[in-house]
Parts: sequence; structure tokens; C-alpha cells
Amino acid sequence: MDIANLKIHSYNTIIVGSGAAAFNAANSLFELGVKNIAVVTEGLKKGTSRNTGSDKQTYYKMSTSGADDDSPYKMAQTLWNGGAMHGDIAMVEAALSTMSFYNLKRIGVPFPTDRYGRHIGYKTDHDPYTRASSAGPLTSRYMTECLERQVMLKDIDIFDNHQVVSVIKDGGAAAGLLAINLKNINGEDYGFTLFNCTNIIYCTGGPSCMYHSSVFPKSQFGGTGVALEAGVAGVNLTEWQYGMASTKFRWNVSGTYQQVLPRYVSTDDNMGDEREFLCDYFQSYGAMNDAVFLKGYQWPFDARKLDNFASSSIDILVYIETQIKGRRVFLDYINNPGFPGAFESDLFKALSKESHDYLAKSEAMFGKPIDRLAKMNPPAIELYRNNGIDITQEYLEIDVCAQHNNGGLQGDVWWRSNLENFFPVGEVCGTMGVYRPGGSALNSTQTGGARAAMFISKKCKQPPRNLHDFLKAAAPTVRSKLGQVRSVTIGEAANTADIRMQCQKAMTKAAAFFRTSEDIERIMPDVRDKLQSVFSISRIAAVSDIGEVFRNYDMLVCQYTYLSAMLEYIRKGGKSRGSYVVIASDGSYAFDSEYLKFKYSIDNELHNVACVSTFDADTSSVSHSWEAVRPIPEDDGWFENVWRDYRDDKIYY
Repeated sequence: MDIANLKIHSYNTIIVGSGAAAFNAANSLFELGVKNIAVVTEGLKKGTSRNTGSDKQTYYKMSTSGADDDSPYKMAQTLWNGGAMHGDIAMVEAALSTMSFYNLKRIGVPFPTDRYGRHIGYKTDHDPYTRASSAGPLTSRYMTECLERQVMLKDIDIFDNHQVVSVIKDGGAAAGLLAINLKNINGEDYGFTLFNCTNIIYCTGGPSCMYHSSVFPKSQFGGTGVALEAGVAGVNLTEWQYGMASTKFRWNVSGTYQQVLPRYVSTDDNMGDEREFLCDYFQSYGAMNDAVFLKGYQWPFDARKLDNFASSSIDILVYIETQIKGRRVFLDYINNPGFPGAFESDLFKALSKESHDYLAKSEAMFGKPIDRLAKMNPPAIELYRNNGIDITQEYLEIDVCAQHNNGGLQGDVWWRSNLENFFPVGEVCGTMGVYRPGGSALNSTQTGGARAAMFISKKCKQPPRNLHDFLKAAAPTVRSKLGQVRSVTIGEAANTADIRMQCQKAMTKAAAFFRTSEDIERIMPDVRDKLQSVFSISRIAAVSDIGEVFRNYDMLVCQYTYLSAMLEYIRKGGKSRGSYVVIASDGSYAFDSEYLKFKYSIDNELHNVACVSTFDADTSSVSHSWEAVRPIPEDDGWFENVWRDYRDDKIYY
């Protein structure tokens, strides 16, 4: 295959992805005058932003109503307080939050206002102010659709059905991308398509293939492994959010899905032997239902909310049923929860004041869970009905799922990575630390893209390399990927799905929200072996399925790098924090049940440092370094000096 015969497209900037981050980055660049750009995506309608949500999906920003005495510094402080987050990035996230929010409102996202035009807010998790807003369960979908509409109006080029499989490098800089045209794969060039560009804004979302129990949409695969293979550093890869979600249709069961007090049941594989398993652990009817209620706004698993059977103990109990006992777990909205020795009429009387008052103010002190849900949030019922599940008539199967990666690829205050001209934006970028306020990830999709666009418009507007220089830089990558493709067995029964599921199940069991160094060490050799041999052990029915092998390779690069970071954290002395428990034989706290006993401690030592992890593709190894988090900038500056630096473009460094 002659590389010069491949299709080659040249642009100043390629934006990879088709979610809220990617479309905002494209719009921002265009509006700043950088118009020689294109969007490259594996599937225009496949991303997380378009296909996920919750009962009331939150967008987080600086306060815009009420009497809150808020400021960029105070919002940055809230973000920074979560731990392992750089203060200067927190300041950018805060400072640009209202600009980004009002831009979304301007282009049609239906954030609600009162009669005076105020965007009234509410409090979200890990936040003391009323900074949250919402357009309902589909907030991120509305964002994506409105931003996509702006891209279409600008007539920006879009390459749909193009799966990026490698970053082209020229020395220490990104020079382009190698993709597979999924609609034009053949035995001659395998659909290989080259993109020659000065800059890459990388918006592929989180590494959604890593876990079996996952709320990421099945249509999304992510692309973090492609960047890691290119040497882009990762940061805080240990930090995820895990929480309960439905599994047939992947959706977070937070908010009112819990506050209406559904019944938790487990069954065998055939939905027999039904049991209300929470009753085995809680001491009273009220304590059990209070914990369920609190899961509504304490939805992500939190190591600090586990002791004394607090709300996150429910996640552990679901884990026992699904991962240890091998049973299935469901939420039942048709019947009220039971408890030995208690009567259904005791349900509301047994609640704590917090739970009781919330339901009373919501006028939902009656009926069955489904009746209360219909009163408090009827769209939550309709959402499932529209996706083939009628929770008025059937149980809703759930598990504790990977929901969001707070860590990711490393970026600075302009979202630049260690690879020059490569800008990770959105969930793929590890801007967040240990804890983050709900909805802050959606804010980051907008602020990050805006910042990358600002920098490119001032510092990186030069045209892409001439074709001779680009082809010279691209040749080694194309040859390497061509060799990988040619080692795949084509024309036999496919095994790619089996390889993926085996690896995902091992990851869920050993390295999700319940972690031990022994479990991680146990699975790492197998992950590394598969990573090094995945192309030679893979079988596909036809050459058109070659993308599935590259997806598995991306998954394995991520799994090995993330596992290595988790092990590095534990060996550093890291303890339970954020959304995961690290088992410690000398722990300060204990969880004691018939099927699972462990001790753990809460981490207080590594709050102000971040772990940077770099994958070496030549040796399939990972190196780590630790850096102190940068403080929040406190100097507001003197206006005349800031104005002068702004006029002279001295802020771009």
C-alpha cells in the first residue's frame, strides 16, 4: 500500500468528537476567525453528551440569582477543595462558567428562568452555593443538539463514521491523525484516511469501554487509549465516579428515582427467589428508607458515606448481590418497601425529619413509589417508557456502574497537553480532582473548548505541514498500524466481543469502586498480555469489522494505564477517597457482613498532590510522577496592567 495514495485532508484544526465539548470547540474557533477546521467523529449521534442523563441533569456555574455572595474565586475554591485539582484550572472553570452558560441559553438550551429573567439555582453535591441549573433529564442532549445546529449553520466540515486509531507526531508535536473510514473499508487500504493538521482538539469523552458495569452509552467507545499511546500524559487516573444505574437502558438512577423510596430486590438469573436484601443489614425500617432517600442527592458512591450504614453502604450491598453472590438487582416502583416487623402504614412515620419534610413539601406522602414519582417527576417515568421499559409495570434492573472519569489526559490552563498542539477537552481531559460538584463536568465541556480555541486563534493559526513533510511524519505510524491489521485473522467467527467482555468484567470486579492491591496485581499481567497480543489473537468475520479490534486495543491501553495508576496510588499509601474504597488490613473503619468483611481508612495525605501517568507504547509500561497541585491565583491584578497585557496578547503563555 502506497501511503501517498491514501485520502489526505488538510486543515488548521481537527476537532475529534461529536458531543457538547467538540461542537462547542468548533463553534468557538469559527467565531474567533479560525475557519479552516473540521469535525471528525466515529458516529455523529453516538456520544455520551447526547445519550446520557439523570432524573434532573445538572449544569454547574457561578451563582446567577438569589442572595449568594459568589465570585470566581469562591467557585474556584469549591472546585479546588475537592482535592488533587490545580487551582489555576479551577479559576478558569469558574471565571468562564457564566459566559459559557449564557451562550448555551442564547443558542436555545431551555434553562428555566423566573418572571424576572433570573436563572434560579439549587444546591448540588459537594457545593455550598445555589450554582446548579438544569433543563431536565436531557440537559446535555439539548446542549449537544443546539451546539450541533450552530456547527451546521456555519457549514463546518464534518467527517462522520471516521474512527481515529492513531495520532501522527512530528517530534514533540501533534501533526495529524490516522483514521479508518468505517463506510469504506476494503482489503486494499483498510479505509485508512489521513488528516494533516496544525492542531488537534480531542473531545472523545471518557474511556467508556473499560468497565462492564457502566452507564456510558453502548454506542460510545471513547478514544483515551489513542492519546495515551501517543505519549499524552494522564493525570488523576485513579479518580472516577461510580453510582447506581439501570443496565438494560443505561441511565443514572439518582434524584427522585431514589427519593420516592423504591423497593430494592435481588433475584437469581431467572428472576426467581426474590428477596428484599436491604432488610438483612439495616436495624430499622426508617434507617433503611432514609439511606435510600439520601441516595437521591448523595448518588455517587462516596467512601465518606459508608460508615454506620450511611447512604453509600447501599452501593456495597448491591455489589455483594451482583459481584459476590452473582444475583440480579432491581428497583421496584410498583410496591412499597417492606421490613420484618414493620407495616406499610409505618413508611412515612418512620422516616427522619429530612426525608419526611422533603416528601411532605413535594406533596408526595402517599401511595406507591410509582405514584410518588408521577407526582414529583413524571418525565422520569416517560424517559424509561420511551426506551422500552415501563416502570409502572416492571422492575428496573440496576448495578453499581462507572459513570464519569474525573481524571483523564493532562492539560494546562489553556487545555494544552504535554504533546504540543494537542488539546484534550471535556471528560477526556483530567481537569477534575477527587470530588467535584454535580454538573461541573458539563461546565468543563464549554470552558475547556473556549480556552483551547482562544489559544489557537492567537498562537496556532499557521497552516498545516506541506504534504511531503506530513507524509514523511505519517509513514511510520501508517506502517505500524498496517502491520497490526495484517496480523488479525479475517474470515472466521469473530471473538472481539468475547475479548472485550472478559476484560471489562475483570475490571469491574477488581478495579471499580472496591479496590485492593492484590486484585489489581492479579489482573494486570493478563491485561498486559492481551494488550501486546490483541491483534494476533483477534478474529473477525470480515475486513469491515477491523474497527472492533482497534476499539479493544484502545480499551486495553486504558485499562493497563489506569490499573498501573491505581496500584501506584495504593503503594504510595493512598487510602479510600472519592468514589472508591481501598481495603486496608489496619483500617480505621470496618464493614462487617456475612459475605463481605473489610477495613478501610479515609485518605488525608495525598489531597494536595496529583499523580501523572505516562504510557510507553514501545514497552507496554507506565511511568508515574507526583506533582503538587498549584494554588488558586489570588491576585486580581491592576486593571490598567491587565488591559495592556490583554491588548498585547501577553496572557497567552
